[in-house]
Amino acid sequence: MNYLCRDDCVPASHKKLSMNYLKIITIIFVLCLQSSAGEIRELTENKIHSLSAEDAKISFQKISLKTILKSKIEKEVRQRFFKDWLYIWKVMENDSVTKYAVLDNVYGKAMPITFLTILDNSGKIKSVRVIKYRESIGGQITNPKWLKQFTGKSVDSDFSPGKDVDAISGATISVNALTKGIQKIVMLFPFIQKNVN
Repeated sequence: MNYLCRDDCVPASHKKLSMNYLKIITIIFVLCLQSSAGEIRELTENKIHSLSAEDAKISFQKISLKTILKSKIEKEVRQRFFKDWLYIWKVMENDSVTKYAVLDNVYGKAMPITFLTILDNSGKIKSVRVIKYRESIGGQITNPKWLKQFTGKSVDSDFSPGKDVDAISGATISVNALTKGIQKIVMLFPFIQKNVN
């Protein structure tokens, strides 16, 4: 038998078969990610439209975060950003910008939570929605009644779970993660407003 490693660990035929399976799994994973990204964008834009005037126009932009600002906010909130960029939609009604919608992710216990924060021109939260929740427990944070407590919060608001934000038994990690994620977006608002075309 022809072996690839010195210590008789795996026959060459098994190694080749494993590599083929790995390639197939990788292709399936990439295809799922691509369809998932398209699905998330569609869900997000549908949600923005449902929360806007009928004649509202939305425009999409991906903005990169400045390293110094990103680090400062991460230290203050004590949570890292999911990526070095954010997805932003500018909402125009009657030829004026009325809202900014920001899509981001935070890690729950093990999986990302994709959420949308909509802010008015002054940086106050108009609405928060969970677009995709992937954990097996803690899904109570997707409840619009629970999310409504963020409406009206701004950079001057407190975001302390259990004090300023209602805790949820069995969803502590998700509550903390999402609350910090929303706080980061609110803190970024001046940068977002300045950099979205």
